[in-house]
Amino acid sequence: MPRSVLIVEDEEIIRTSLGEFLTDEGYDVVTAGNIAAALQHARLRDFQVAVCDVQLPDGDGLALLRRLQQLNPSVSGLIITAYATVENAVEAFQSGAFDYLVKPVIFDDLSNKLKRLFQYRELTLENQLLRRELARREHGESMIGSSIALRAVQDAVRRVAATNSNALLVGESGTGKELFARTIHKWGPKQHENFVAVNCSARPGELLEAQMFGAKAGSLPGVNEDLPGCFRTVDRGTVYLDEVSQLPLATQDKLLRAIEYQEFTPLGTTKPLKTHARIIAATTKDLSVEVAEGRFQEDLFYRLDGMKIRIPPLRERLDDIPELVEFFIAKHSRAMGQKVTAATSETIRTLMSAPWKGNVRQLDNAIERAVMMCDGSQIRPNDLPPDLRGADQPLPDTDDLRSALRHYERLHILRVLNQWPDKREAAKRLKLGLSSLYRKIEELGIDL
Repeated sequence: MPRSVLIVEDEEIIRTSLGEFLTDEGYDVVTAGNIAAALQHARLRDFQVAVCDVQLPDGDGLALLRRLQQLNPSVSGLIITAYATVENAVEAFQSGAFDYLVKPVIFDDLSNKLKRLFQYRELTLENQLLRRELARREHGESMIGSSIALRAVQDAVRRVAATNSNALLVGESGTGKELFARTIHKWGPKQHENFVAVNCSARPGELLEAQMFGAKAGSLPGVNEDLPGCFRTVDRGTVYLDEVSQLPLATQDKLLRAIEYQEFTPLGTTKPLKTHARIIAATTKDLSVEVAEGRFQEDLFYRLDGMKIRIPPLRERLDDIPELVEFFIAKHSRAMGQKVTAATSETIRTLMSAPWKGNVRQLDNAIERAVMMCDGSQIRPNDLPPDLRGADQPLPDTDDLRSALRHYERLHILRVLNQWPDKREAAKRLKLGLSSLYRKIEELGIDL
């Protein structure tokens, strides 16, 4: 793609001549005469570099650069100033500028500094990609991200993995519990042993028990030969039990014995077999509630609950979305033979404002669809599924800015309250005091 440059200069002759020169040099150039026009362009598309005059008719060019970097953190800046002083240079660098130019701007100077800037950007991007690729190879898909919530999980996973202890993973559907289980196995002392996953809700009770503990030929209808069962197959490796809350009570008894005494008895036999497998169970339900209602054994609950890791939903780790998007784009682009390489800043902002009821799995599916729909090298909001673009949210029927802001404020508070019915928690998420939230609810006429 052509390298994109936004030129913000109020003097028309300088603005036009710089634009024509950089266009001839092969850059994709857009010009603006003031801050308002520059911000309007920046909201419509992403620029790699912004060349900004310090003094503009409607404000400060350094402040504009900071605003542009808020809209698109990857944009780099060159500042044009009439005075080359140490103070001006320091102020420009503190505002995030890569370098500065002195009026009158010399074309060769501008060309050389832009070339150095783009070389620096390419090296920085290459280093970031290499570091992330190394991290992915080491940690796997489940550990992509650097949010506070994910770092807490990473620390817990490392501690559990090193001990070879059994573990319980708790989290909503789509949070990647099996991927975390595989990471625990991979980081453990028996990483070269087998890993076997069992879906505890996928089969009738006896067939599930046979899958887990094995069965002698003829012990069940349709079982015409001995079944080893995953506990025998995995040997000293890891058995992952997905949706462990769905296990029948009789099978829970056998699982408890396998944990307490490291032995199990296949169906149709009387001789117990030893097991040295690690058990990692996962559930979307609150097992303490299942125990209270008689659907889950209390002793088994305490055996599993001692080493529990909560996998946070995606809405609690929104800072990880840019890295997850980058990973999923690379994965699906390779699989489809596409040349999609990134998502625009507007797309990332759209994704970070979505509710993500389906968590990471939903994000994966959304990026897969976007890669399929994308015509260029960057995913834009129109490539996303309609429900993520906010198509179902009514637009305010007004041109008045205050009314529009009130409308969107009401929508946002409603969305947070739907996700977090506890108003104290909702206020915390909104970064409001509890009394302020109640006042907003009353002012905006929110019906609870």
